Amino acid sequence: MKMLTCISPIDGSVFAERPALSLEAAKEAVNKARTAQTAWAARPLSERIALVMAGVAKVGEMNDTIVPELAKMMGRPVRYGGEFGGFNERASHMAKIAEESLADIEVGEDATFKRFIKRIPQGVVFVVAPWNYPFMTAINTVAPALIAGNTVMLKHATQTLLVGERMAEAFHAAGVPEDVFQNLFLDHGTTSALIADNSFDFINFTGSVGGGVAMEQAAAGTFTGVGTELGGKDPGYVMEDADLDAAVDTLIDGAMFNSGQCCCGIERIYVHESLYDAFLEKAIAIVKGYKLGNPLDAETTMGPMANVRFADEVRAQIAEALKAGAVAHIDTFAEDDGGAYLTPQILTNVTHDMRVMREESFGPVVGIMKVKDDAEAIALMNDSDFGLTASLWTQDVDRAIAVGDQIETGTVFMNRADYLDPGLCWTGCKQTGRGGGLSVIGFHNLTRPKSYHLKKVTK
Repeated sequence: MKMLTCISPIDGSVFAERPALSLEAAKEAVNKARTAQTAWAARPLSERIALVMAGVAKVGEMNDTIVPELAKMMGRPVRYGGEFGGFNERASHMAKIAEESLADIEVGEDATFKRFIKRIPQGVVFVVAPWNYPFMTAINTVAPALIAGNTVMLKHATQTLLVGERMAEAFHAAGVPEDVFQNLFLDHGTTSALIADNSFDFINFTGSVGGGVAMEQAAAGTFTGVGTELGGKDPGYVMEDADLDAAVDTLIDGAMFNSGQCCCGIERIYVHESLYDAFLEKAIAIVKGYKLGNPLDAETTMGPMANVRFADEVRAQIAEALKAGAVAHIDTFAEDDGGAYLTPQILTNVTHDMRVMREESFGPVVGIMKVKDDAEAIALMNDSDFGLTASLWTQDVDRAIAVGDQIETGTVFMNRADYLDPGLCWTGCKQTGRGGGLSVIGFHNLTRPKSYHLKKVTK
C-alpha cells in the first residue's frame, strides 16, 4: 500500500500520512459518484445552494483548527488567519448568481416553435487542487460544480494532505451526501489511469505546467474537458503618475505574501524611470522589516517555504542572476537556514536573459527594472511564456484600459494586485492554461449546453 506523506516545512517532520487508494477502489468511488449524480441534479437548485453554503459555514466553524494545521502543512503564518474570508466570499458569490447563470437561454417562441438552451451538469467533476491556497483554490470549482448539479471528486496536493478531508467532513456534516462530494487520496499513476479511463466528465487542475501537461496527456482521446490554471510570472507596472506609496506597499506585499507562493503573486516589477529610485528605496525598507520564523509564532510575518526543494529552486534562480550581474539588496536573514526558511530578496540590474525574470519563481524574490514609457513596459510584460494577471499603477483609467488591451494576460488590475474577484472570470493565456473559473463563465464551463427546438404545429 502506497502512503502519501506530508512533511512539515516547520521542522522537516512527518505531519500527516494517508494511504493512497488502489485503482480498483478509486474506480468504485467514481461509480458511486456517477450513480449519485442523477438524484443530486434532480434536487431543486435552491436546495443544492443551501446545502453547499451550509458546508461552507461548517468549514468556517473549523477555522481555529484549520489555521494552525495549514501553518504546519505549508508554512503560512497563523497571524494571517487562514483562508475562510476568501473561501466564503467566492462560494457566496457563486451561490448568489447561480439562478441567473444557470437559467435557460430563451431564443424565441411563437405559435409554431419554442426554442431554448438548457445548462446541463457535466456529470462527475474531478478537482485537483494545489497546496498554496488549498481551501480557496478548491472552492473555486467545488461550490459552483455542486450547485450546478455535478458530483465532485476532490484530490489535494500531498503537501496539504488534510484539506480535502476537512472539506468533505464539513460538507457531509451539512447534509451533502457522501457520494456527491468525495475526497480522494490518489497517487499520480492512479490519477492518470482514472483520467485515461474516461472516469470524469470535466477536470479542473490547478498546479504546475508539468502537471497540466500530464493531465492533458492522460485525457488525450477521451474528449474530457480539462480546465487548467498553471504557472505565472505576473508583472507590475508603475507609471509616472502612480500613487507611489500605494504601489510599493501593494506590489511588494503581492510579491512576498505567503512566502511568494501565490498563483497571481507579483514576480517582476517595471517602474517608470522618474519613480524608480524612490520605489526601490521604499521596497527595500519594507522587506527588511519582515520577520522570518516559525509560522506558529504570532510575531512571524514570513514563514518557511512549503518544501525545501521549492526554496532550493528560488536560491538557484537568485544565484544564477547574481552571477550574471544582478544586484541583491537584502542581506541574508539570521533565520535563513539554507533550507525551507529563505530570506526574501529584491534584485535589480536584472534582464530577461535571467531565469528569475522568465521562469516561475514561486518564492519571495522579485526583480525590478526601470522603463522609460508604456511601449517598453508592454513589450517587457508580454515577453513571457505566462499570462495570468498584470497590475497597472496609474491615476488614469482610460490609460490603464489602453495598456491592458495590449497585454497578454487573463486579468488586468489597476491600483491593486494579487486578488481574485469572484464576479470576474479567473482565467489565463499561454502556458498559464485555458478555461475559466468563477463568474457566470465558471458556471458555463461546469455545464454543457443542450438545445431544444420544439415544433408545436405539424400541419
